[in-house]
Amino acid sequence: MVFGTFDLLHKGHEHFLREAAGMGDELVVVVARDSTVRSVKRRNPVESESERKNKLEKSGIAGRVLLGSAGDKYGVIRKERPDIICLGYDQDSFTSGLERFLRDNGLKTDVVRLGAHRPDVFKTSIIRKSRKRKEAGENIRGS
Repeated sequence: MVFGTFDLLHKGHEHFLREAAGMGDELVVVVARDSTVRSVKRRNPVESESERKNKLEKSGIAGRVLLGSAGDKYGVIRKERPDIICLGYDQDSFTSGLERFLRDNGLKTDVVRLGAHRPDVFKTSIIRKSRKRKEAGENIRGS
């Protein structure tokens, strides 16, 4: 199981998902709700939760793609009871209490932190900035 925003699905995400998929029998991807993204990242995602979910489903990497809970952040873990949870190299939202939650709920889930794939290029914040610069340049030329 993996969790994330997966905004502007890119090669870094795909690398992470393929690595996670190789860790078990079925990869379950939990996509952050728009309200969660706003709360955690203090910004709106570029793509809506349904767009992000649909892109992940179409990628064919995941066995199942679920939307996260807007309330109980660990509810999907309680329900799905994964054998392994893979975290991204820079993932820190909702991770500090994860091991305690697993232990307190009697889950024997392994937590694995996966490595980065060219984070200097394939990181959503970098891609967002690049898109904004490109759009600003197009707006100036189009004026």
